[in-house]
Amino acid sequence: MTYPCLYQVNTRVFLTELSGKLGRPVTLDDVPDAELDRLARLGFDWIWFLSVWQTGPAGQRISRANPEWRKEFQATLPDLQEKDIPGSGFAIAGYTVHAQLGGDAALARLRERLHARGLRLMLDFVPNHTALDHPWVKNHPEYYIPGTEEDLVRAPHNYTRVAGQEGDLILAYGRDPYFPGWLDTFQLNYGNPAMQEAALGELVKVANQCEGLRCDMAMLLLPEIFQRTWGIQCRSFWPRAIRQIREYFPGFCFMAEVYWDLESTLQQQGFDYTYDKKLYDCLRAGSARAVREHFQTHATDQNKSAHFLENHDESRAAAVFAPGKHQAAAIVSFLCPGLRFFQQGQFEGWRTRISPHLGRRPNEASDYQLQRFYESLLGLLRQPIVRAGRWQLLECQPAWEGNWTRDCIVAFSWENLKEGRWLVAVNYATNQSQCYVRLPFGDLASNTWRLKDLTSDTIYDRDGDDLAARGLFLDVRPWYAAVFDISKRG
Repeated sequence: MTYPCLYQVNTRVFLTELSGKLGRPVTLDDVPDAELDRLARLGFDWIWFLSVWQTGPAGQRISRANPEWRKEFQATLPDLQEKDIPGSGFAIAGYTVHAQLGGDAALARLRERLHARGLRLMLDFVPNHTALDHPWVKNHPEYYIPGTEEDLVRAPHNYTRVAGQEGDLILAYGRDPYFPGWLDTFQLNYGNPAMQEAALGELVKVANQCEGLRCDMAMLLLPEIFQRTWGIQCRSFWPRAIRQIREYFPGFCFMAEVYWDLESTLQQQGFDYTYDKKLYDCLRAGSARAVREHFQTHATDQNKSAHFLENHDESRAAAVFAPGKHQAAAIVSFLCPGLRFFQQGQFEGWRTRISPHLGRRPNEASDYQLQRFYESLLGLLRQPIVRAGRWQLLECQPAWEGNWTRDCIVAFSWENLKEGRWLVAVNYATNQSQCYVRLPFGDLASNTWRLKDLTSDTIYDRDGDDLAARGLFLDVRPWYAAVFDISKRG
């Protein structure tokens, strides 16, 4: 197993800023080579360009007219203008690159430039719904969930009337089973075999333009979830679709946005990576015990988990993780196995989440201390030991009887025959904590061991007999986080 790093770019926002700097409209052709060089130097494997697909005027009108959404947009951009609201990038009218971004040809050229730097391109696939003005609405209304007059009266937030070629139709908005419909989308009907074939055709088309896809709300297509939401039975889509794509494109990567304890299910259906929202929630709550229990319960899932502290759906990490806690959470999240998932602006400490309906962000100052921390962390993530080593969660024992603070510490090791051994130890708490960390190495006794903290260059020498008998003693400050390189003292 190798564990890659992914960087998410908010394409429309990024190009808006670039346009302002250059004083002219820009496309994907204008993404600077220097920026791609920088991302390659930082050690990224994947660049996810968010929201490159064609959207339509219907979605834009909904986004601009919805009073609740506009309230959020105004809070984000006090100087909001109509042009700042291009509409949701997830209300897709067609899987061709938006004309204003340069079309498919510009994306192909960007992909070639990424390849020249050893970078792979990830894009979006939104399987659950389409834009209101997608061609299928006119040409294949049978691809969508129909409603009745009773549905429209009972749940106007989930259904709407549409003018069809043979008279008015009532169609369902796209949604999940727990929230009202997304008013700028229509729900696809996976109970219709012809629609599934059409969706597979779109998937093949998209996969021809990149090396990987982030699949939006992927669990909504599971037969049990679809039936719970719509009362319609459907054939399983993902195993067949993923298998067919890999017949065309061997090694193609699928990442699922997934919740509701369905991560393992989608991994078993063929996804390479699934969102680890549970780890994020444990870290945000500040519970070391919950973090350890998550690792223990989902140990077999970690290799295929996508770990993050923020993405376009979550609040910015700098806004919800206080200094100290932020760094400790990052050490835990990104130094465990799986895909390491970062978002543009995370390193700089930007604090404002940008709605996917918007095409501009507010100006924000950078946090240079946080930037230095992430530069150091990315340096660690470039090391082979955490790219392809063996990870193990470690036991923390009380430093003395009744010492409850051992419960505040998360510790794990990395080992690679060629690259050596690392110990990661984090006091994920607001209090001083103590424990003995039991090390998993069988040759500790009869040697002296040097522990060098790669985050601070602090060095400790420890007796191997004591390490083997009791473990490594820690007595550490709140939010302490260390990455020790462990080697025999020469």
